[in-house]
This record gives sequence, C-alpha cells and structure tokens, in this order.
Amino acid sequence: MNQGKRVAFLLADGFEDSEMSNPYDEMVKNGHEAVILSLKASEELKGKKGKVRYTSHLAVKDASPKDYSAIIIPGGKSPSHLMDDEHVQSFVQEADKAGITIAAICHGPQILAKAGLLKGRTLTSYPGIADEVREAGGTFVDKEVVVDRNLITSRTPEDEPAFIEETISRLGVNAW
Repeated sequence: MNQGKRVAFLLADGFEDSEMSNPYDEMVKNGHEAVILSLKASEELKGKKGKVRYTSHLAVKDASPKDYSAIIIPGGKSPSHLMDDEHVQSFVQEADKAGITIAAICHGPQILAKAGLLKGRTLTSYPGIADEVREAGGTFVDKEVVVDRNLITSRTPEDEPAFIEETISRLGVNAW
C-alpha cells in the first residue's frame, strides 16, 4: 500500500500555470499531501496566464526540508522571485544534502543554480536558461526529463507528463 507523502511546492507569483496545477493535482490524486511554500504564509499567488491561483500554506523560512519527501519547483517567473531569498536557498541546499527529491521544471533550475547545487550535475531546463545552468557548473542536456541522483528536471509544459510520472515514481521508492 502506498502511504501518502508530503510534497512541498516552492511558489511565487507569475508561475507557469500548468507546471503548478498539473503536478499539484496529480500529487493530491495519488494520495500525497501538497504543501505550498512561498516567501510569506497565506500569500495569494497567481499564475502568469491568470488561469489558476493558490494560497501559500507556509513561509519557506518556517519550513524544514526534512518534513517533505519531495520538493517541486514550477517554472515561469516564480523562480526569479524566489531564487535570491536566503531561506529558499538554504531550504533547497538542506534538501539536496539530505538526498530529498527535488523536481524542477522550466525556469525552476534557476533556484538550484543560485543555491550552488548544479556543479557536476546533469540536468535540463527551459532552453533559454541553458547558459545559466552551465555557468553554475551543470551540464545541460536537451531531453524531456533528466534524473541525476535526487534531481529531476524537465524543460517546458510539453514535458509535464514525463516530469510528473518520474516524480510520482520517485515518491513510491523513497524510504521516508
């Protein structure tokens, strides 16, 4: 029997609507608890296309990565609003150190780059940030989904099915 896990979504205004709503809905549908972390608790966050809105459950500064089995970072403009925040950076650094699954799509890897987590890692992202990935020490590959240890990355909304499938699959094998 698959016991539901807690999954954190790092989110700010301007996220890519489907890159948040589709993984979020699939996590819930698969029995996982989805928790939205942003810079402030109870913050209303709007997708860049205006199709969906979410309210954050908790401020990142009040969250511990150890409480989650996975962290999902949707793309769009959201990562650029989060990546310079020291709490966001330490959150993903601690999660990576603990081997917690971090799934980032589109512009999501910008947070990982800013947190210094890409050196020696192979990943994909929105092609427009491939240079940022390389400058942060990562190896960029143009594939729909790339797994490097605990990192799962994808490029664009078209890659969501593979991204979601890989993330759900990883949740099924986590020991915690």
